[in-house]
Amino acid sequence: MSLVLDKVSKHFGPVTALAGVSFSVEPGRIFGLLGANGAGKTTAMRIVLDILRADAGSVTWQGRPNTDLPRRTWGYLPEERGLYLRMRVIDELRFFASLYGVSETDATARIDEWLERFRIPEHRERKVEELSKGNQQKIQFIAAILHDPEVLIMDEPFTGLDPVNVQLLKEAFLAMRDRGKTLIFSTHQMEQVEELCESIAIIDRGRVVVSGSVRDVKRRMGRQVVRLATADGRDQGWIEGLDGVQVGRRGEDYLEITVPTGTDPQLVLRTALQRGERVTRFEIADPSLEEVFIAHVGRRVDAEEAHLAPEGAATGPAA
Repeated sequence: MSLVLDKVSKHFGPVTALAGVSFSVEPGRIFGLLGANGAGKTTAMRIVLDILRADAGSVTWQGRPNTDLPRRTWGYLPEERGLYLRMRVIDELRFFASLYGVSETDATARIDEWLERFRIPEHRERKVEELSKGNQQKIQFIAAILHDPEVLIMDEPFTGLDPVNVQLLKEAFLAMRDRGKTLIFSTHQMEQVEELCESIAIIDRGRVVVSGSVRDVKRRMGRQVVRLATADGRDQGWIEGLDGVQVGRRGEDYLEITVPTGTDPQLVLRTALQRGERVTRFEIADPSLEEVFIAHVGRRVDAEEAHLAPEGAATGPAA
């Protein structure tokens, strides 16, 4: 049984935050919830956690309504830090663990293990306000998982982390998944989703525009991507003459070429060789998640930001 959102709707006065949102998350998987600012991601998360109540629709986990589940079922890492800055790290984490009924002995053992894993055991006795933003983020993550939740929900968990700490957090995600935990996170960093997530949902203006396994979502785009590089880097205008083939992004030393379904990507290679090109790179791939996201959301967002939204306008409660 999985986490299922079925036709979930939520309004804040005249603002529609969610309009019939439906998707499911399989247990023991890492799931990405994607969308532009104001799309409804945070609202969906808070409804799952029963922080907010939906106006319509239902949320179930393992076949049970989320409103009937014990609070310790969930772990939550919000985008905004919710730490008591003047408390010592060890006292703060023990306090959060106690809210879920974890004994001080068990909490202390788990805290020491996670501080060691995140390479910050020396911060155990320091006040939270003395830590860097990245280390505060790691403390908040530890606070969210000390009670060993079945489902961990995270809103922009990589914010403020440098590459080393991003890698440490990724390793923590994978370790939890391997223990059978279910992880759901939102992010604007598509490379993290590509690397970690088995399945995704993209929300746009409170509606799910696409969901499913990452592979299926990419292949529904109806095209493949060819990355081509030649030794002399001569003008590749000939590519545009191939039926349905278009030149897309230009990398530092290669071209990214889109090939529609039904056209053999090898056509690009054969044509290059027939023209006497010395091919140094030829790679066939599905579109990136960034391309998928832009195709479903990006053009509308760009248009609205350019023509409708005044500078600095708030996005409302459906972040």
